[in-house]
Amino acid sequence: MINDPMDRIAAALERMSPVPAGTPEFETAPAFVWHVEPDRLQPVPEVSRVDLTLLLGIDRARDTLMANTRQFAQGLPANNALLWGARGMGKSSLVKAIHGALHPDFPDLKIVELQREDLPSVGRLLNILRDAPARFILFCDDLSFSHDDQHYKSLKAVLDGGIEGRPDNVVLYATSNRRHLMPRDMIEYERSSAISPSEAVEEKVSLSDRFGLWLGFHPCDQDHYLAMIRGYCDAYGVEIDDATLRAEAVEWQATRGSRSGRVAWQFFTDLAGRHGVALTG
Repeated sequence: MINDPMDRIAAALERMSPVPAGTPEFETAPAFVWHVEPDRLQPVPEVSRVDLTLLLGIDRARDTLMANTRQFAQGLPANNALLWGARGMGKSSLVKAIHGALHPDFPDLKIVELQREDLPSVGRLLNILRDAPARFILFCDDLSFSHDDQHYKSLKAVLDGGIEGRPDNVVLYATSNRRHLMPRDMIEYERSSAISPSEAVEEKVSLSDRFGLWLGFHPCDQDHYLAMIRGYCDAYGVEIDDATLRAEAVEWQATRGSRSGRVAWQFFTDLAGRHGVALTG
């Protein structure tokens, strides 16, 4: 029985505090998701992704990121990469597809998904990965910062590494709709209202400069949009003639008011459902 009040308080706090999970067996899965409270890496046995050959119209970004990732998988120097640009043009799909293409040849290449809101915990995550017998693509999807957001400071632990340096077995791939990771109107506002305009946003804007690779993704034209859908049809065995596909796909994009890889996939999902084709495998 605990009689001392301080001991009772300490025991109660210990019961309330979640115990961090142990280091996972990294050979059991190709991918992991980082969670906090308690800190743990959740294995993902099967990653949701599309085949690399189905990502059309992004050849330069695909080839550049593939070469960089292959170097990293081989234990050679590689850069952190920022994939920025138009919504729905395959930024996150490319990261997952490249990992999927390389993993059979490099089974020790793992991908770890980190949510933007969990960036303050990234130091703890790096401590787990640093001594692990594998190589890790740390993947942060849809990364951006607002005017008063301090999460970007945590990101420097990955990009600059601090006094310990970034672990040699970790590389960061991030996607964002913004090239400088913060809205242009906020950049302009801070420049116009600051005492020292040239320094007002330097810390945040320079964050994107710390990525060795900048890969831009731009809106697709109609030919690429239709080619994406035809590629999906061929891959999944949906039979439809070109004239019908074109008419239906163009009407679909008109109702959405945009044209992108995501819109192409959404149309194809509807098309496959109407043709009774399951999107598995």
